[in-house]
Amino acid sequence: MVRPCRHRLGESLTAQWMAHLCGLCLALRGDHGQFARIVTNYDGLLVSVLTEAQTGLAPGASSGVGRRTAGPCPLRGMRTASVAHGEGARLAAAVSLVLASAKVRDHVADGDGLLARAPVARAARRVAAGWDRAGARTGSAVGFDTAVLVDAVDRQGGIEALAGPGTPLLTVTEPTETATAAAFAHTAVLAGRPYNAEPLADAGRLFGRLAHLLDAVEDRHADAASGAWNPITATGTSLTEARRLADDAVRGVRLALREAEFADGRLVRRLLVHELRTSADRAFGTTACAHTAGPEAAGPHAPPGTGVPGGPGAPLPPEPPRGNRRGLFVGCAVWLGLACTCQMCCGTYQDPWTGERKEGQCGNCDCSGCGDCCSCCDCCGNCCDNCGCDGCDCGCNC
Repeated sequence: MVRPCRHRLGESLTAQWMAHLCGLCLALRGDHGQFARIVTNYDGLLVSVLTEAQTGLAPGASSGVGRRTAGPCPLRGMRTASVAHGEGARLAAAVSLVLASAKVRDHVADGDGLLARAPVARAARRVAAGWDRAGARTGSAVGFDTAVLVDAVDRQGGIEALAGPGTPLLTVTEPTETATAAAFAHTAVLAGRPYNAEPLADAGRLFGRLAHLLDAVEDRHADAASGAWNPITATGTSLTEARRLADDAVRGVRLALREAEFADGRLVRRLLVHELRTSADRAFGTTACAHTAGPEAAGPHAPPGTGVPGGPGAPLPPEPPRGNRRGLFVGCAVWLGLACTCQMCCGTYQDPWTGERKEGQCGNCDCSGCGDCCSCCDCCGNCCDNCGCDGCDCGCNC
């Protein structure tokens, strides 16, 4: 759901965002092997962002956060990078694994595509069960019981089976709200700020509500065409009411975050205040940044390669020094990797030899409006609260 545009984030916050995205990917690989990296997703890494925002990166900070230098990766143009690691990244990995398992089981239940075939469905269920076990192991290592997430997924089917016209839409979103509230609240435990658990649980509950609502809004036409179950259609909820609930959730997240204490809350507010509003606008067909048009990553159901660092639509790390040039053969090898991962066609990439940022053939976009005041700072007074709007060029003082 949270798909930040690098033009809105600015260089500093983009670097932080990429550190968490790469950190989640590497935490999955480190604990569960290369295959687990396919569950890397934007929403899951928010718990890593929240953990670090509460502890900061000062010497002597909690073991929940940290930075390390990661080796070259094809999705970073074969360059090293500073990435997040520690308990926050591992919690994000646990959450991502369970989210991916839930998505796979949901597709199996709906009989989507090849999953309508019994042998494929059985194999998918085994993969999902393995991800549940892997998530439980990693969660246990950081003191988080993923059973609350699995229980929410299990209850969702029964609630949907009983829902019909007139059923309150929030009855259907409750399991998702409960799961995200638990994950957000545990970041306060990892950060050593137990007094933040309650407001972050509130923020997580409303984030889960919004995620469920926007997913339903975006999928309603496809679900209608395929005959799949959709909460908005099944409960007879109007789009007007769905938008009201979404706007209330965005506002509620903002208010909940005001009650929490952060060592550095800039990225959290950028993602969970400004970007949530953009997500709602995008789902309901109102204004959003043109930079994210085209293939985008939103979770384990996204096309292969789009939920990982450097995938089409993903923000890229800050541009390296122009003088850092590669030789002919190394540059050719990097070029091959970029071409094979489609980065030279879709989105923005770094030149294999010079490191200069370039736009792919189908990645040219009009980012007009990305830095306007209302997009960045909610007209300089409603929600900034010293958020340090990196990337805002409208002259407002947040």
